[in-house]
Amino acid sequence: MTAATVRRGTAFAPRAARIGLYVFLVVSAIFFILPLLLVIMNSLKPMEEIRQGNLLALPVNPNLEAWATAWASACTGLDCAGIRPGLWNSIKITIPSVVISTLAGALNGYALAQWKSRHANMIMLLITVGLFIPYQAMLYPTVKILSTVGMFRTYAGIVFVHIIYGLPYTTLLFRNFYVGIPDEISRAARMEGASFLRTFWSIILPISTNILVVVAILQFTGIWNDYLLGLIFAGNDNLPMTVQLTNIVGNSRGVANPNVNMAAALITAIPTLVVYFLSGRYFVRGIAAGAVKG
Repeated sequence: MTAATVRRGTAFAPRAARIGLYVFLVVSAIFFILPLLLVIMNSLKPMEEIRQGNLLALPVNPNLEAWATAWASACTGLDCAGIRPGLWNSIKITIPSVVISTLAGALNGYALAQWKSRHANMIMLLITVGLFIPYQAMLYPTVKILSTVGMFRTYAGIVFVHIIYGLPYTTLLFRNFYVGIPDEISRAARMEGASFLRTFWSIILPISTNILVVVAILQFTGIWNDYLLGLIFAGNDNLPMTVQLTNIVGNSRGVANPNVNMAAALITAIPTLVVYFLSGRYFVRGIAAGAVKG
């Protein structure tokens, strides 16, 4: 075997590995995108095409009639106002829940990162253990507590539940990020007379853009897509879009309209898609910068 043959074989191995990686990524992308494409295609079909039974076929006469029905006139039980009422409910639940849980998690994470004590490690351990407890197991105690204080099935109650259930997760992410910030920054601020809160608000928070974006996106996605907590704690006047979507799909009045159901599902998913499209590069930048290191 000549030296040239050895060099060609050595160069071929990385090239083959790279090609294999690209093939895997393309196949994975198709695997995840194909269901979305099928939902989009069938939401654009009239019921005449849906009844033909070929869900994989492209729409012959595409239109937005199913989208209009899902938005404004689909029945969610006795009410036939579509999924539109749930949009404002989801917005007013998600925004304060995301903002408060993110900022509170940042403050808690910074405090635990600065607290040089074995007690801090113990608290962090308890928070981590709490993350592995499914919140379904805590539903009954939460219902009893909120009922006692008069917050069960109210707007304040559902926001409070999302904030409390999100705090362990946000605290863990922020704490893992802040332990990587040099202590000299906080020490220099204290030498200048800055208090703990002043240091956090004026120095630490402005350099936390990466982790703030990552946590906010994760919290937004989780809260917007939540169904169970919204169903139990929101009350009839504050039902989010996910609950409205389930009511549309499960509505027993009349004939089932798969195209309307798919259109309603897409309308519900649009806000999270918009958030990812607008801030996706910041999300990737935050992860690449070590925002979720631990």
